[in-house]
Amino acid sequence: MRIATWNVNSLKVRLPQVLQWLTEQEQAGTPIDALCLQELKLPDDKFPAAELAQVGYRGLYTGQKTYNGVAILARTASLPEPTDTLLNIPGFEDEQRRVVTATYGDLRLVCAYFPNGQSPESDKFVYKLKWLEALTAWLKDELTRHPRLALLGDFNIAPEDRDVHDPAKWEGQNLVSPPERAAFRGLLELGLADAFRRFEQPDKSFTWWDYRMLGFRRNAGLRIDHILLSPALADQCSACVIDRVPRTWEQPSDHTPVVATLAG
Repeated sequence: MRIATWNVNSLKVRLPQVLQWLTEQEQAGTPIDALCLQELKLPDDKFPAAELAQVGYRGLYTGQKTYNGVAILARTASLPEPTDTLLNIPGFEDEQRRVVTATYGDLRLVCAYFPNGQSPESDKFVYKLKWLEALTAWLKDELTRHPRLALLGDFNIAPEDRDVHDPAKWEGQNLVSPPERAAFRGLLELGLADAFRRFEQPDKSFTWWDYRMLGFRRNAGLRIDHILLSPALADQCSACVIDRVPRTWEQPSDHTPVVATLAG
């Protein structure tokens, strides 16, 4: 089984690339069983369900015009209909569409688009930390009920200096600040494992590159898109990779997919 996350930065714009990537993975014999998308940037009535169905996927989604929006695309040939679905974080009042959760068989998937935070001095940063606190408290309970749980998404947090192209330049800034990194460690302390760091990886491995100043060409990026796995799933994880290819395509997202391979 292969599960993936990808911030597409507008599904309307990037739909051809999503369809191409899913189709190429299928043709290569390495299909994606579940793909978590972030930043759909479209309302629910514009979700491309028919186009995705043509390549073998059903979508569970919550969107809003212009901003945010998340979806889980499940491969119909390998995953059953979703059950126990949730939108956003229970008990946390939020108009922004950032979380969609569902169970497929015995697999619990949480797709999340973490707040950006803007800057440590802003109100948006305060919101980010409160959102992270609510997410962590909710996941603690989820893990007691769903031993096979994966949290996938754009976390807007680079957990360590090795996840940053220039740590000195970024020190103390949004996405790498001590409170954000502490919140990331809080998720790990629940028992979740960073799938990517379970394996030896190339230096300078990133998932996001700024469109400006030739960020991708210079590999001036950050690793802010993650797959965290419960202990039961972490034990079954045989690989986790960053697929840089879609970032090389014409008019790409500024993010690229991350894929984890699980037994079963």
